[in-house]
Amino acid sequence: MRIRKATDRDIPVISELAEKIWWPSYRNIISDEQISFMLKDMYSEESLKEQMDLGIEFILAERESIPVAFAGFSLTDPDEGVFKLHKLYVLPSEQGSGTGKKLIEHVSDFAREQGGKILELNVNRGNPASGFYKKAGFDIYRTVDIAYHNFVLNDYVMRKDL
Repeated sequence: MRIRKATDRDIPVISELAEKIWWPSYRNIISDEQISFMLKDMYSEESLKEQMDLGIEFILAERESIPVAFAGFSLTDPDEGVFKLHKLYVLPSEQGSGTGKKLIEHVSDFAREQGGKILELNVNRGNPASGFYKKAGFDIYRTVDIAYHNFVLNDYVMRKDL
């Protein structure tokens, strides 16, 4: 397994991975309408380019040169040393293989090297991935309901000390 920094050239790959991951991961948690909207709003090539331009760093995990997962993160609170893991998605066929854990370790190491003290993420309260994050050392920091266009995101904000 290799983890590398994603570049603008990887935007189509990230968009395609999101499409392959979101449908099986969220179909039983949120509506198809919301999945379609969020994929277009957050994972279109244009949106991903904007996110990179705004400073979100993307990394790709590859197995035998085939992309199988990605993560996106950035420093969100320099005063408190908070980095946010905006995205962490692993192909269903790759889940349970340690790929997600390796991505979290990679982001944690990077954040720590940059003086980060906390790694934070949001996860839908109905998403079984919250158990994965707890095993990875995250705790629920707070519960939030976020208005998102015509939808409401029912999330846990989880944090891990670095």
